[in-house]
Amino acid sequence: MKNQKIVPHLWFDTEAQQAANFYTTVFPETEILKKVTLKNTPSGDAQQLIFNIFDFRFMSIDAGPYFVKNPSISFTVLFKESEVELVEDIYHKLIENGKAIMPLNQYDFSKRYGWVQDQYDVSWQLLVTEEPIEHRIEPTLMFMNNNVGRAEEAIKFYTDTFKNSEKGGKFYYPKGLEPNETSHLAHARFKIENQWFTCMDSAYDYDYQFNEGISLLVTTEDQAELDAYWEKLSAVPEAEQCGWLKDKFGVSWQIAPKQLNEMMAKGSPEQIKRVTETFLKMKKFDIATLEKAYHGE
Repeated sequence: MKNQKIVPHLWFDTEAQQAANFYTTVFPETEILKKVTLKNTPSGDAQQLIFNIFDFRFMSIDAGPYFVKNPSISFTVLFKESEVELVEDIYHKLIENGKAIMPLNQYDFSKRYGWVQDQYDVSWQLLVTEEPIEHRIEPTLMFMNNNVGRAEEAIKFYTDTFKNSEKGGKFYYPKGLEPNETSHLAHARFKIENQWFTCMDSAYDYDYQFNEGISLLVTTEDQAELDAYWEKLSAVPEAEQCGWLKDKFGVSWQIAPKQLNEMMAKGSPEQIKRVTETFLKMKKFDIATLEKAYHGE
């Protein structure tokens, strides 16, 4: 996906490489683009990977057993009606050593649909659709527990906060699907920074919530844009660390400048070490300070 400004970031204990290799065997259009090692982080040496699935960018990191991914953020993968066999093949590969959240089947809303949590705790919703497909993968946020009923509020907040935004279709729960209420969103789409997202409410009880296991990394052009997103999104001061923040719904974001990506891509091991040591001390990133560290000033 060209100019993908928001990249899902997957936190692993030690399995980032193993998981990326696995996805190359599951999805037909997957490639590992880059690996870099961040030295002397609080988790030791952390390996970071960038990979594409269906031309959609992901980032992952080996950073210790501190956060466990869960289905509060999943990834909806869209397929044409002619791709039912492909859906079945991908589902059966994902569910090996994983588990079904909603078994692969025919539903009222789809000729073929299945929601599966794979062996690495990443959740995928495979959906055959009659609608035109703009992007194959749409990150999906589930609002539950203390967040239930806030999906519509979140759509307004995110589309007001981010550029190049719009609201898509939305559907509410019908009567008879309690504990969900008719005011709760069963499914809705919204676009931010030219990327489609999906969200939903769910009034069932869950033993998990949004956490740092899956965060959303926003790449900014300059310090002014970074500052603006940080000010609008950050709602939990104690969560601010190394470019990470939490919004008012508990969703974790990373706000990082494109200059940092360039430093990590082109820098020597010593330059990357200096930059890493510098940003580990920061809450919100300061580009000028990072550039000084990069150049050894």
